[in-house]
Amino acid sequence: MLNNIQAIKVSIPEEVTLIVVTKTFPPKMILEAYNAGHKIFGESRVQELLEKYEALPDDIEWHLIGHLQTNKVKHIAPFVKLIHSVDSLKLLQEINKEGLKNNRVIDCLLQIYIAREKTKFGLDQKEAEDLLFSEEFKKLPGLRIIGFMGMATNTDDLEQVRIEFRSLKKFFDKLRNKNHNIQILSMGMSSDYRIAVEEGSNMIRIGSAIFAKNSP
Repeated sequence: MLNNIQAIKVSIPEEVTLIVVTKTFPPKMILEAYNAGHKIFGESRVQELLEKYEALPDDIEWHLIGHLQTNKVKHIAPFVKLIHSVDSLKLLQEINKEGLKNNRVIDCLLQIYIAREKTKFGLDQKEAEDLLFSEEFKKLPGLRIIGFMGMATNTDDLEQVRIEFRSLKKFFDKLRNKNHNIQILSMGMSSDYRIAVEEGSNMIRIGSAIFAKNSP
């Protein structure tokens, strides 16, 4: 596993942040990566995140990367470093409420729908842009949008994956020119992170390629 982390870090530019995705993997395995010096981890489910947050060292930087329900925001608001999967004004309003309760400004990414799959969540680009410049968004001091997250279609057609990532990078560049807070583009998982990095991702979310027995 540690060889896998090192191999991925060597293969990506220094400015790309690696989120080690711990979904379904036990604290013992996560601790191996932590003891080797990696401290940025991502979880998809709130309950699993809470259990690992309690079991593992306090200085871990935890990211919530999976779909988030409004009624579960309160559980992670005191400590989560970054929420990758914000896809509605209603969710933003709940995050804002819990951020204010915890005297925090919670960093978030808007999830942008780029895949050709109905099972994926996210805003389309126009919805995201309209939201960022809306009067409702200006009333949310308990959070900060610092970028975007996208998940490409799960397909063997790598050119399609590349086109989807490229579209999101173009949108990211456009919005970054309008809003200085926009700095993070979270694209790329175990199967497609190399393409994502080539297309401009500066944050990747890798789980199975790290915890698998063989190197990526």
